[in-house]
Formats: sequence, structure tokens, C-alpha cells
Amino acid sequence: MNTFDAFFHSLVGKKIAVLGLGVSNRPLVRLLLGYGCTVIGCDRTPRQKLDDEVLQLEQLGCQLKTGDSYLDDLSADVVFRTPGMHPANPALEKLRADGAQITSEMDVFFRLCPCKIIAVTGSDGKTTTTTLIAEMLKAEGKKVWLGGNIGTPLLPVCDQMTEEDFAVVELSSFQLMDMTRSAHVAVVTNLAPNHLDVHKDMDEYVQAKKNIFAFQSPADTLILNQDNDITAGFTGNGKTRFFARVGKTENGVYLSGDMIVRDGVAVLDKKDILLPGEHNVENYMAAILAVEGLVSDETVRHVAKTFGGVEHRIELVRVKDGVRFYNDSIASSPSRTMAGLKSFPEKVLLIAGGYDKHIPYDVLGPEICKRVRILFVNGATGPLIRQAVESAPEYKAGKPEIIDCADFADAVHKAAAAATSGDVVLMSPASAAFDQFKNFAERGKFYKKLVMEL
Repeated sequence: MNTFDAFFHSLVGKKIAVLGLGVSNRPLVRLLLGYGCTVIGCDRTPRQKLDDEVLQLEQLGCQLKTGDSYLDDLSADVVFRTPGMHPANPALEKLRADGAQITSEMDVFFRLCPCKIIAVTGSDGKTTTTTLIAEMLKAEGKKVWLGGNIGTPLLPVCDQMTEEDFAVVELSSFQLMDMTRSAHVAVVTNLAPNHLDVHKDMDEYVQAKKNIFAFQSPADTLILNQDNDITAGFTGNGKTRFFARVGKTENGVYLSGDMIVRDGVAVLDKKDILLPGEHNVENYMAAILAVEGLVSDETVRHVAKTFGGVEHRIELVRVKDGVRFYNDSIASSPSRTMAGLKSFPEKVLLIAGGYDKHIPYDVLGPEICKRVRILFVNGATGPLIRQAVESAPEYKAGKPEIIDCADFADAVHKAAAAATSGDVVLMSPASAAFDQFKNFAERGKFYKKLVMEL
């Protein structure tokens, strides 16, 4: 019996609670049921609003516990926490005190994965960096399993992996909070205030991110952004390599003129990178270090010239009447929107605002003043973004013009009406999507639908 089978057979006869029946946990429930486990699926969504896939889990033998009281009087031997639930949730604390083992789909995957794990986290750029690493490895002929926070659960396919494969994983702070294992190659792209609506403070957020390398061995590798004040000070147990776009490092990758250089050897001319923006130069730097010794520089250059980017990340949606419409829905923080703004030489028409994660917006004001001609704000953070702009030393009345919008769709329509040939309309909200949408992807798809209907 292999390690994968042994683990799941060890759960037979125990009461397993799976908290949250979203994308990552549904395959887990099916996997547990397939091994004959007793499973309780718990979700806040009322039963009448559950979709067919969840109801099918019940038909397969999963006991459903739903609605606002979904965690009340819950007992279990093993609990799989959904990433969005804080480990200090009172219900989890009670389960833990009663002797339940608290784990997660990702923590078990790290325990059972037979191949080398390359993992990426950070406040910005982690999805693109993760995807770049996977693309480089695949272009070199490697078998790659891409997943994690990027959308694909990996534990259900873990038994199909071999020692020669590579698992390339994006990890959020929520997934990392109670991880007990780290990646063989860990990348931290950067850190800035984010998700402070869930984390109790910035320190907790940073400590969660550190778990991506906290349990590494001396044989493992940690890759850090030397230009970022927070990540530059991290220290790990393994070999540490740095990337620097602004400064220079003697231990890793840096920018010399327009050339990305690794340990003094030119690897990639940044003009050959198809993706726009200086932040993508940093993403390539991190990826180059992550695949060091695994991928040739020639393959790196091939990927740079051919890879067109990831959906919802400065994605060109349409050119209509000379106006370019870009979808940057992934930008749920000020730092991410600032990176998006810097991708364009001209001043743009910016659509911003959304759900309030209780993060500061003051840093965004000066960049908007510098790089935006008309600002369209909506959602709970619309007034906060307006205030940040109007409070910036660079702000002059009407520059940029700020237009308050009733909702997201109103902002898109008003931006389209105001744009003329040669303009760029950039939807880069600097906010989460949860006030009007299920997630950033749903927001991005709705934006593209509205743009295509113009």
C-alpha cells in the first residue's frame, strides 16, 4: 500500500468534518467518500441555495450541515479547514480542545506529495509567477502539476504524481496560516498590507506568509525580493537567493540596464518579455531563480517571447473605436493596482473600488494623480480611494477628474462613454470583489461581458 492509500485508509472509521464546500474541498469530499470515510460537509450557505454539485455529495453519502448554524454542536475526529476560515475561529478552537485533529487539503497534500514542490506566495504577482514557473518547466519537457490557490485542488490527484514530476503551487496567507510543512523551493514575491479584514493585524499576515519556508531543510531554497523592505529581512533554514529590479544583488538575479542578469550572466532582455509592466520583470526574475538548474536560459527566453499572461491580470479584452479595454480584476490591493498603472506610458481611465478589506489606501493616491486622467469609483472603498487621491500632495482639483458611480456596471458604462480613440480603460479595483461578486474571477468575466456588449 502506498503512502497516499495508507493515509486515507487510516481515516476510515473516524468522523471527518470538511468545513466549507467550495472549489477546493468538493474533490476532497469525493475522495474521502471513495475510501469509505464518514464525512460531514459543513457550509454556511443555506440548503435551498446549494448548487447541484454539493447536493450530489449528499447522494454519495456525505452528511450536510448548512446554514448559519453549520458549526453549532459539531463533533469530529479530523477536521479539514477551508482556507477562508481563520484557525482561531471559536468553533475550531472548541473542536481542537475536544481532541479533533485540525488540518487542510493543502497541508495533507504537502505531506503526501511524492515530487518536488515549488511554491509561491506574496501580496502581488504570485499567480503570474506561479504560472511562469510552470510554463518554463513544461517548455523544458517536465511533467508539471499546477494548482493550489490558483484554482486547482492537488490532493485528489496526488496519487497520479511521480518522483520525477514537479508540483507548482500558489499559496495564499489563508492556506499558509496553519501549515506544518514547507516547499522545497519557496518564493515570496513581495509583501504589503492585505487581507486585514481576516488577519487580526499585519504581523499575523506576515507570519502566515513565512510558513512557506519556516519548515524548510538546509537542502531547500528560499527566493526573496530584495527590493521589498519586509521580505529582504527574512531568513530561512535553506539556501537563500534574492532578486532585485531596483537594487543589485550578488546572490541571485538583478536588472542591469535592460538585461536580467543571474550571478553576473545575462539571461533575458526585458524587451523580450511579452507581458507589459515592470512588475512582470520582477515576476520573471523570481521565476528564473525558481527554475535554476532545471530549465535552460534558452527555454526561459522562449517563454518570455510567447507567454501572453493569465486571465484577469492586465488582460486586453477588446479594442473598440481606438479604445483599449484592460481587465485587471485580480488587483484587489492598492499595491497591485499601482503595478498595473505603471504598465502604461499614458494616463488611463481607471475603474476602481469594491469590497473593503480594511487596508490603507493612502499610498494609492499619488500614483493615481500621476497616472490617471479620469477615475471612476464604486463600491464600499470608492469613497476611501477618492479620499486618498484628494489628500495626495500631487492632487489638483479636477486632475484627475473623479466620478462617483452607483455600482460596478455603472462605472464601466461611464468609463466607456468618456473614452476616446487612443485611451486606455483599465479596470483595476484595488479592492476585493465580495461586495458585488463571488470573487475576482466573476468580476473579471462580468467586466469582459459588459465591454463586449458595448
